[in-house]
Amino acid sequence: MKLIIHGGFFSESSTSLETKIAKQEALKRILLNSYDFLESHSALETVIYAVEQLEDDLLFNAGIGSQIQSDGKIRMSASVMDGSSKKFSGVINIENVKNPIRVAERLMSYDDRVLGGEGAIKFARDNDFAEFNPEIPQRRLEFEEKLKSLGTGTVGCVALDKTGKIAAATSTGGKGFEMPGRISDSATTAGNYANEFCGISCTGVGEDIVSGAVATKIGIRMSDGFEIGAAVEKTFKELAEFDGFAGAIVLDAKGNFYHQDSHPSMVFASYDGEKFEVFR
Repeated sequence: MKLIIHGGFFSESSTSLETKIAKQEALKRILLNSYDFLESHSALETVIYAVEQLEDDLLFNAGIGSQIQSDGKIRMSASVMDGSSKKFSGVINIENVKNPIRVAERLMSYDDRVLGGEGAIKFARDNDFAEFNPEIPQRRLEFEEKLKSLGTGTVGCVALDKTGKIAAATSTGGKGFEMPGRISDSATTAGNYANEFCGISCTGVGEDIVSGAVATKIGIRMSDGFEIGAAVEKTFKELAEFDGFAGAIVLDAKGNFYHQDSHPSMVFASYDGEKFEVFR
């Protein structure tokens, strides 16, 4: 069993040491909770469980504490992919729910598995997801002062369970002050992908990740026989051709971890039952 999570990027020059330590501790807590959960649950169930905890933590830009868009509203996106069944489901620009990843999970059993905007909101209400305002005072202050939050980003998790199955889940509260209707990578296979060989969750600038088809390329390359490091390095080399801003956490079926960022530093943590690693 292996597990790796991320909490987006942060600026070393503008993030306080206190915040950095808080994020390290939060990632460790969520990772260890999720690893315990993985002991008796599938990879699919575990990535959803882990991302839900990240959505509930105010330190990260997903779920509670999501960024506010240019019209003053919060819209969130999240997706999950099961590597064994190849099923992908997600919500795009959903509003007023506590945990977008849980709505994405519910869609897994439907034929129409990716919903956006009003359709996603209606689906959530029809399926008993209560109305919830994810805004926190800090985000409103940043919006009113026309400041983008520092040290936030997409969150995600990739898990390998006891049976060898892999799943990936990703959730985001957006980049802040974006044009309403803007779609990021988080609810696309460019930012969240899993198959029988590996799972990938991305963070960074959504437009760059989509343009580089980052998670999809890594997954396909590993399907074609690339080792994990070679698949990631080649994909990020292509991303560098247009100075793409991205980070990725990757876990393969052999239990190998890999993480890469084009513009350090990505917030991440991994655990294999013995060795724990967290960003520094």
